[in-house]
Amino acid sequence: MTNKMNLPNFDSISQAHDRIKPFIHKTPVLESSYLNNLLECSIYFKCENFQKVGAFKFRGALNAVLSNEKDTLKKGVTTHSSGNHAQALALAANLSGTKATIIMPQDASKSKIEAVKAYGADIIFCEPNLISREETCQKFIDKSGALFIHPYNDHSVISGQGTTAKEFIEEVPYMEMIVTPVGGGGLLSGTAIAAKSMTPSIRVFAGEPYGAGDACRSFYAGQLIQITNPNTIADGLRTSLGTITFSIIIQIVDSILTASDETIIAAMRLIWERMKIVVEPSAAVPLAAIMENKDIFKNKKVGVILSGGNADLDNLPWIKKT
Repeated sequence: MTNKMNLPNFDSISQAHDRIKPFIHKTPVLESSYLNNLLECSIYFKCENFQKVGAFKFRGALNAVLSNEKDTLKKGVTTHSSGNHAQALALAANLSGTKATIIMPQDASKSKIEAVKAYGADIIFCEPNLISREETCQKFIDKSGALFIHPYNDHSVISGQGTTAKEFIEEVPYMEMIVTPVGGGGLLSGTAIAAKSMTPSIRVFAGEPYGAGDACRSFYAGQLIQITNPNTIADGLRTSLGTITFSIIIQIVDSILTASDETIIAAMRLIWERMKIVVEPSAAVPLAAIMENKDIFKNKKVGVILSGGNADLDNLPWIKKT
C-alpha cells in the first residue's frame, strides 16, 4: 500500500510484534465443523478472547506504552474508554512501571470497571458521550501532564493491533478472506495492512452493527461520517472511525458489512454453545456479518478475529429480564 500521511505499515507491525511478544499470549486458532456446515464455508477463528485482559486491545496499548521512553512515561498515561482499551492500558502501564488513569463513562459495565481497578489504574467517571469523555480527559492531562494514548487513532496502537492478523496469517496462510469487527477501526486498519502485505490477494472485510453503522456509511461515501446516537448490543463498537484509521480503511479494505442486533445475539450464542468459549457481543459481529451475507463467503476459507471475551455475565443478551 502507499504510505500516505505517514501511516503505519507492515514494518511497524513487525517491530511491534517483536516488542510485545514477550508479554502477550499467542492466541489459538479454532474451528467448528457445525458452523462450517451451517454457513457453507471454512471458518478459522483467531481467539483474542484468550488474550491478556480478554481482548486484542492489549496488543495496541502495550505497543504504545513500550514505544515511549521512560522519561515520557514518568507522569503516567491516560485514555478514555468504556472497557477493553481501559483494561489494556491499565495492564500495559502496570507492566511498564507507570500509572494509568482511565476516563470511563458512568454506564460502563461493572465487570470492566472492576477489571480496570484490579490492574492498578485509577478511574475518573464522566457522562456517557464522546464530548464528555474528551473534555474530562483533557482536563486531567492539563492538570497531570499524563501521556494520552488514544484507543484507536494512534500509529503505535494500530501497529500493535495489526500483530493479531500477522500471527493469524502465519498460522493459516491459505485464508482467502479475513473479517474483523469495526468500531474505531484500530483492529480493522492494522489487520488490513498486515493481511494485504502478507497475502496481497486476500480480501479484507469488516462486520459492523447496523445500529452503529458509521464506518459502513463513511466507507461507501468516501468521507468520514460521525454517528451521534449509536444503538447496539455491541457496546465496544459504538465509537466512530478516526482520521488515521479511516485513511487506511478507505485505501485497502474491500468491504464493510452490517448486521442486526438480532443476528449478533444469535451469532454470540452460537459461539458459546457450539465452540464452548466466551465472547462478548462485539466479537460476534463478524460471524453475524457472515450469517447475513452467506453468498459472499460460500466455499471460501475465511478468517474471523474474535476480538474479546469480556461479556457482562449479569446481562447476557439472551436472558429475558424479569
